[in-house]
Formats: sequence, structure tokens, C-alpha cells
Amino acid sequence: MSRSAHSPIPLADDSAVLERLGIEPQLTRRMSPFGNFAVSFSVISILSGCMTLYGFGLNTGGPAVMLLGWGAVGLAVLTVGLSLAEVTSAYPASGALFDMAGRLGGPGWSWLTGWLNMLGLLGGIAGIDYGAAQFTGTLLTLQFGYTPAPWRTMGIFAAILLLHAVVNLFNVSVVSLLNGISVWWHIVGVAVIFLALILVPSHHQSVDWVFTHYVNNTGWHNPIYVTAIGLLLAQYTFSGYDASAHLAEETTSAQQSAPRGIVRSISVSWIAGFFLLFALTYAIQDYAGTLHTSTGVPPAQIFLDALGSTGAKILLLIVVGAQLFCGAAETAASSRMIFAFSRDGALPFSHRWRRTSASGTPRAAVWLSVCLAALLALPSVYSPVAYGAITAINVVGITPAYAIPIALRLRRGKSFEPGPWSLGRWSVPLNVFAVVWVAFVTVLVCLPQSAPVTRTTANYAPVALAVALAISGVWWLVGRRSYVPPQVASPRQADVVEAGIV
Repeated sequence: MSRSAHSPIPLADDSAVLERLGIEPQLTRRMSPFGNFAVSFSVISILSGCMTLYGFGLNTGGPAVMLLGWGAVGLAVLTVGLSLAEVTSAYPASGALFDMAGRLGGPGWSWLTGWLNMLGLLGGIAGIDYGAAQFTGTLLTLQFGYTPAPWRTMGIFAAILLLHAVVNLFNVSVVSLLNGISVWWHIVGVAVIFLALILVPSHHQSVDWVFTHYVNNTGWHNPIYVTAIGLLLAQYTFSGYDASAHLAEETTSAQQSAPRGIVRSISVSWIAGFFLLFALTYAIQDYAGTLHTSTGVPPAQIFLDALGSTGAKILLLIVVGAQLFCGAAETAASSRMIFAFSRDGALPFSHRWRRTSASGTPRAAVWLSVCLAALLALPSVYSPVAYGAITAINVVGITPAYAIPIALRLRRGKSFEPGPWSLGRWSVPLNVFAVVWVAFVTVLVCLPQSAPVTRTTANYAPVALAVALAISGVWWLVGRRSYVPPQVASPRQADVVEAGIV
């Protein structure tokens, strides 16, 4: 990246950077730059997001919206990632988004960003692990004749949450090792699925059909509205890349490694995800049969129709493995965010959640993450569209949290001191586009996804957002005296904050 008008500060020793930010190191710095990239790549997990929401995409716009939407959303998300990476380089702390917001805008912005970020991360754990439970149930059905039912899926989901909690109780070197394996599992897995679906079936859809076929089973009649809703598949998948920032205090050369981890994870996922979606759609044998499959998982039906039972089981095993890696990485990111937020006194009973083990692991924050994620997924027992709402919670929480530090960095103008990783002259235009895109997506994911709107088809993401903001507001009134927010980055900015911007 080129240098900005305000010269980036030089790369400094990791401990010196934290000291400059007023942070006392508590976490163990054992993660390599590759491991930092791997954690965000694992959280994005195209074999989780693309697969679990593929049926959603078949209904909301069909192949045309899925493929073209993937390209458009990926480009837009890359601008958000580039903008966020620049701020991460300046403030490489575990608090990540709320830490950045606090230093750029003051305690009110930090508080709001932290609660939104936490809601998004918890929704991410719930969505990833519940999707893994659905695919695991389908694999068990093919292998053992298991009969899937909502309460059984919830039981598998609980077991996966427990697994991810236990994995994250170990020190960060174990988490880093798993994420390194995850990268190759995803890349090789996508290659195997792509080649199998391209080379094995004797029949394929036409390339023209893959990019132009439009389907609307939402109950809404406006094609623009349906197309916009259909973008949720891509937008949900492209989330969680802030994990690289949350693991910054445990990463070597964090001022360079964390921003690069964000950008590279988005770029690699964008390319690999396109090939995955193309192969799945190209290999559809029976659209209606895929959509209404008895397995409950449309990609599984594509595998069955195209490759037979044995081939389908092998590919499902690849997908489930990727989803398990993804959930473990998301749990790691969530626990670090909760740890950092509690370190500043922002959560009820913060003294419990900021504790670390002898190995430097925030174990209490790990357990809190999985327990709250379990509560978010409970409506899936009775609602057939709850999974879509869970993914919307992930997006409606975490996406605005991305934009707040970017918008505050814009407001700072030339007084912002970039880190060694800088966007230079491209910073302002990319920042502006990123904020506009996030505003659009935040409105989008709050809209009803199916018509008519009933108790079982309602999108409860706005409700979850309202509840989180209400708890945040009440706790701000009660507990803000114990909140020790990140310090504003400069005396001039402190004057702006004290003037009552927040």
C-alpha cells in the first residue's frame, strides 16, 4: 500500500505498540502471520456459509442472484475489509472494533460498537454450528438411516458447541494449529468438490442457465426486493474477517499481520467461493427435487444426484469438517472480544469474563460465548425459517460494527495516524464506499425475507438487535462508571468527543 498524506508510523515491537496504546499484555503471543490469516479464512468458511444458505439462495433469486451477487458482494466487502485493515494496523488490540471506535470517537462509540460486535459474533457461532448440525444430521441419515428432527438437530448443535468450547480452552498455539489445518482443508476440499461436480456427472446445466436463471419462491413479487434479499447468502458468508483483529494481541508483527490477514482471507474466499457456487449450480440435476429434498440440505441432494451415495457421503464429510473448523475459529474470535470488552468493564460481571488461565486463555469468555450462542439458536426448534434469521443476526450485528470505526476514521481526516499498513490516497474513497455499503446491508438484513409474514416466518433479527441495544443502553446507565474505555487517540480528538458528539 502507498503512503498517505499523514505518514504511517513505523513498524514497532508488538509489546511497545500495546504499551503505547495503554494495554497491559495478558494473552500469549504465539500466533504466526499465516495463523492470523487462517483464523479469518476459517471464520468466513465458504464451505459453511455457501453450503448452509444454498437452499435459501435457490428460493431468493436462484442461480442468477447467487453467482452474480457473489461477485458484487465480494467486491463491496473487500472495500470494507481494506478500510478496516488500515485502522487495525493503527490499533492492533484484541478489542478490535470497539477498541478502534473508542480511540477514534470516545466511550459512547466504543460501547455501542462493542455490543453490536458481540451480537454479531454470537450470531455467527449460532449460525455456523447450527448449520454444521444440519449437515451432520444429513450425513448420519445417509450412513445410518437416522431420522432428522428439529430437537435432534438441536442436540447435535449442543454437542458441537461443547466441542468448540473444549478446543478453545487450550492455549492459542492449538487454535492456530487447527486454523492452519483448516486453510488447507478448505482449499483442497473446494478443489475436490469442484472437480467431482464438473467431471463426474453425465449431465450439467448450461453455463448460460447458471448465470441467468431467476427463481422467486419468497412470496414477494418485486424482483428488485427479492434480488436484494438474495444477497444475504454472500453477505453472511463474507463476515467474521475481524477475527484477525481480535487475535492481534496473540499474533507476531501484528501491525502488518492482522491487516494482511483480513484482506487475504476475503480475497481467497471470494475466488474459491465463486468456483464452489458455480460447480454446485452447474451440477443440479433436478431443481425442484433439490429444493424440496428429503435430506433437508439441498447441496446434499446435488451430491446424491450427481455422484451417488458414496460420493455424496465423502463430500458431506469434507463440508462438515470445514464447518467444525469454522465454528472453532468463530468461538476463538468471540471469546477474545468478550475478554477484551470485559477487561474494560463493559459487561455485567466483567470480573468473571476477563479472567485468563495459566496458559493465557480466556476460558470464562469461551464458555459465555457458546452459552449465549445456544440461546440465539433455540427458535430453530419451532421455526422453519429461524436459520435465516440467525444468519441475519450475525450480519445485522457485526456489519454496522465494521462501519463505525471506519466512519470515525473518516471524521478524523488527516489527524488520523495510520499504522505501517496504509491505504494512502485510496483511503478516503474506499472508506466512504464501505460506510455506504454497510448502511445498505444493515437495512437489508432487517427486512422480511418471506411473505406472508407470520410468527413462524418473521425475521427476528431486528428484535434481537433491539434487545441487544436495550440491554446495552440500560447497562450504560447502570455500569458506565466501571467502564474504562480505550483512550481517545489525540488531544484534539478528545476535545471533539467532550463536545458531545456521542
